Amino acid sequence: MKFLLLAQFLQLLQIISPAVSFTVSFGTPIIINRSFQITSQSQHQPLISISTALNASTPTSNQQQQQQQLGEFETLNTQANDAFKDIDRSVRLYDFSGSNPIEYRSMWEVQKSLVGAHVNRLKVEFQKDKIAPETQFMDADAGAGADHLELQLGASSSVVGINDYMMIPEQEERIKSFDSLILLQHQPVYTLGTGSDPQFVKLDEKRLEALGIDLLRIDRGGEVTYHGPGQLTAYPIFDLRGYKQDIHWYMRALEEAILIALENVGVQGAVREDDVTGVWVNSKKVAALGVKVKRWVTMHGLAVNVDHRALGNFDGIVPCGLEGRDVGCVNDFLDEPITVEEFAVHLKQALEQVFEIDLKS
Repeated sequence: MKFLLLAQFLQLLQIISPAVSFTVSFGTPIIINRSFQITSQSQHQPLISISTALNASTPTSNQQQQQQQLGEFETLNTQANDAFKDIDRSVRLYDFSGSNPIEYRSMWEVQKSLVGAHVNRLKVEFQKDKIAPETQFMDADAGAGADHLELQLGASSSVVGINDYMMIPEQEERIKSFDSLILLQHQPVYTLGTGSDPQFVKLDEKRLEALGIDLLRIDRGGEVTYHGPGQLTAYPIFDLRGYKQDIHWYMRALEEAILIALENVGVQGAVREDDVTGVWVNSKKVAALGVKVKRWVTMHGLAVNVDHRALGNFDGIVPCGLEGRDVGCVNDFLDEPITVEEFAVHLKQALEQVFEIDLKS
């Protein structure tokens, strides 16, 4: 009952003040941190100074510790809901899983641009005192994603910036306000959530520079994690009004999609674990989650380690703040290895199943 009242209060506050968002942190030690965050700032957080950040860190008290694995996954069954019945639930897909790794900051800006378009749409609908579920999904005449996203990768190119291959920020505002899913691999980067403990980063600045790994504090929940080649990252930009307005359900739904995809590629024994988010196989963490929600519109998302390239740089951190726990990849548990792009096919199908959507590129 307390969580329901809190969710209703947050929704009311977001209707009254569009500049307010909230971040749900699922870090370790197991913390749920609901904080109000003014989002008028447009600049990135600077690269973190390890020496300064370590001295500033403070331990978490026992009173702050709560379970991460709250809520359960339940099937949406949207066709039984009069609010969603007969709505074309088409979601725009931006699939770069088979392209060159993408720099993190650029994609962060893309996410914020897409979320901003959602918020602008909602402002208009709030003023009309009517939220229309169908407006978050693609119009039939919206055009194919390929009309707006043309890859321009040179044969010798190994590192690209966002402006080299996609035009999401320059798209028409209405197109950007559709629910979207972005799939990609990142260039090497460690990211810390809003409440992450920098002590979980083991490397100093010189070592990070030598390895070519970026370090950023970003606006998501969760502890420090790594993104890089060999790992599939998915960013759902979903308005939860069209699904279920429950953050815990959303986290469990992302995990459910990963579990389905792993089973479909032949990985046996993938599970959730009590008190921690993510997906595990033989006690190895193969998938991590961290999200932010603004006016019930999601950003950030999930990452699945697919091949062994994804694993090496985890040695430089305590992944997700879980001391003594190992990370693994999908190919650890398959006789025949698969590529990130091949696994992306299965994850797309699983997300369509769980969220009852139709992905269209």
